[in-house]
Amino acid sequence: MNEHLEASFPYEGCGFFFGKNGETREITEAYIVDNSKDGDQRRRFEISPMDYMKAERYALANGLDLLGVFHSHPNHPAIPSVHDLKQAMPYFSYIIKSIYDGKLRDTTSWRLNEDTHEFEEEQVDIEKITNKNTQQIAA
Repeated sequence: MNEHLEASFPYEGCGFFFGKNGETREITEAYIVDNSKDGDQRRRFEISPMDYMKAERYALANGLDLLGVFHSHPNHPAIPSVHDLKQAMPYFSYIIKSIYDGKLRDTTSWRLNEDTHEFEEEQVDIEKITNKNTQQIAA
């Protein structure tokens, strides 16, 4: 996750993370996807509907939960933007990593409160992550 986001600098990198959802969420795998945003990828990211579909199928086929999306904020703090809030779904966690001059600086995680339609910061412990690319997620 970190290597991909640092390598994506000065553009926003993105991907999904999977694991088990319970009282705490255990992240076991992360997958990078292409930032499919048309235009300035230094300030926005977009994940294609096909990549979402592949991620959902992968989770089902492997007995995992699709827990959320990660992305970077190049040369900006790891706090959600107005754009991030507009795109958010309440059941996903959103890991944001600030990358300054190509190096990871901060990591935060956020979840949308459905009642207030605001982000709430959450704590995430990442114990084991396997990086794979999206071609390895079978459709």
